[in-house]
Amino acid sequence: MRIIHSRLHGVLILEPDVYRDSRGFFLESYNQKYLDSLLGTQTVFVQDNHSRSSRGVLRGLHYQLPPFAQGKLVRVTSGRIYDVAVDLRRDSPAYGQWDGVELSAENHRQLWIPPGFAHGFLVLSDTVDVLYKATAYYAPETEGSIRWDDPTLAIDWPLEGLTPLLSGKDQNAPCWAEAKPWP
Repeated sequence: MRIIHSRLHGVLILEPDVYRDSRGFFLESYNQKYLDSLLGTQTVFVQDNHSRSSRGVLRGLHYQLPPFAQGKLVRVTSGRIYDVAVDLRRDSPAYGQWDGVELSAENHRQLWIPPGFAHGFLVLSDTVDVLYKATAYYAPETEGSIRWDDPTLAIDWPLEGLTPLLSGKDQNAPCWAEAKPWP
């Protein structure tokens, strides 16, 4: 597996070894021992999530505050997305900065987003299936969100002429300055 460090400390792009032959391919999508070794700590996932979306759907930017802060290991099994993490940690040199990467069924990349980051994605294909493992259970009372188009963050979403399709919650998300602060 190849590891690519994001410009946000702690956010990692994981490229698994893919073994192809005339039958198709094989890859190891998750290995607890390897991830723990990579992160230098034991990571316990308690929930797996699966979303299916169509072109132009934008989900996020979402996060949960402690004690239910979530780390996420995100991957795409069909289609492609532009996946974004935003650093919420006030003591981080990258506080308020974002980074994005394309995840697809073709490139098999995964994105590790540790607690302390908001997360969102834009669907670039006709449909997409996104699977992610979470280190904490969903706890709506600790949930936070930030507007996808906040001018302070200035995320460069690859909209390619698309008008994003948003949930009601995401349409009404607060801007960066008004979002629930990370402790």
